[in-house]
Amino acid sequence: MNMRISIIALRLVVRVLGTLLIILGLLFWSGNAFALLPLHMLAGILLVLALWSLAIVGARSGEQPALVGISLLWGIIVPILGMTQDQLLPGEAHWMIKALHLLVGVIAISLGEVLARRGLTRVPERQLQAV
Repeated sequence: MNMRISIIALRLVVRVLGTLLIILGLLFWSGNAFALLPLHMLAGILLVLALWSLAIVGARSGEQPALVGISLLWGIIVPILGMTQDQLLPGEAHWMIKALHLLVGVIAISLGEVLARRGLTRVPERQLQAV
C-alpha cells in the first residue's frame, strides 16, 4: 500500500479516536456515561495501535529514531496508566491522576499528529528521489 495513504488513514484514525476519547473522558470525569467505559478502553487501545503504526511507518520512511522510540514507549505507558489509574492516589487527590491520564492521552494524540505531519512532508521527497 502507498505509504502516503497509510499515513493519511492513520492520522484520521488518531484524530477521530482522540476526539472520542477526550469527550468520553470528560463525561466520566463529570460523573456520567460510565456504561461507555469499555468503549473508551477499546478506543484507547486502537489509538495506541495507530500510534505504533505511525511510528513504524515513520521508522521506514527515515524518521528520527528518538521520535519513533518515544512514540513506541508512550504507547506502552498509555494503557498501563489507563488500566491502573483507579488504584492510584485514591481519595481527594485522585483528580491529579485523572489529569495525568488526560495529559498522557493528549500527548499520545500529539505524537501521532507529529509523526503523520512529518511523514507526509518526507514521503513525497523520497518518492521523487526514486524516480
